[in-house]
Amino acid sequence: MEEKKEWYLEYEIHQNRPGLLGDISSLLGILSINIVTINGVEDGRRGMLIRSARDDQIARFRAILGTMDNITVRRMREPQLRDRLAVMHGRYIERDADGKKTFRFVRDELGLLVDFMAELFKKDRHYLVGIRGMPRVGKTESLVAASVCANKRWSFISSTMLRQTIRNQLAEDELEKGHIYIIDGIVSMMRASIRHQELVHDIMKQPAVKVVEHPDIFVRESRYTLDDFDCMIELRNDESEEITYEVVESGFSSFDIS
Repeated sequence: MEEKKEWYLEYEIHQNRPGLLGDISSLLGILSINIVTINGVEDGRRGMLIRSARDDQIARFRAILGTMDNITVRRMREPQLRDRLAVMHGRYIERDADGKKTFRFVRDELGLLVDFMAELFKKDRHYLVGIRGMPRVGKTESLVAASVCANKRWSFISSTMLRQTIRNQLAEDELEKGHIYIIDGIVSMMRASIRHQELVHDIMKQPAVKVVEHPDIFVRESRYTLDDFDCMIELRNDESEEITYEVVESGFSSFDIS
């Protein structure tokens, strides 16, 4: 038996006449293509995850869709992470148009953010994530929830979630595979001892997922650069909020209780 392969289809609807989805679903059935998931992903657009054992059936399906006046196919490809999440949550994650490794969320989208990070966390690999956001916006809570969803253990190397945490060493089981290391860039680089910073440097060399909160301060006060990050996440209370570190000094600030 041939192994079935998944595809992501997204089409724009020009005239949402009655029975349009039924016609497309019937066509998929005739071609022995299964619908895995379907949802609206943007205004006037619908996304589908479909599964087929034969690429030629997918090509035939796309060709037939190209003859339909009511829709225009916008994407037909092997599903990317953003495609799967768009179908799941009904919208695309906003991504930076230039670097394309910065993803933006607002607090109302914490569920989407958690699912996105959980997918990033599932693989045991060297992967460095930065997360920007003002105090009490939900950064750390989302990181913990994503670690749980990814079935990974997490270790706070530095944090202000409950009280200030500054680690100088790790337990033996914290060096095993499957750990997510969470670092507060402000605490580690502006509040901690040399011994703690040496631990951070050692962790950064590990083939594991590391997440740095306040990456701009982390970079400013260390030898690392923003180019070292594989992914950058921005979390805001609302789309108009500016993420700023003007209050961050060597003394106390609201970032000490984030």
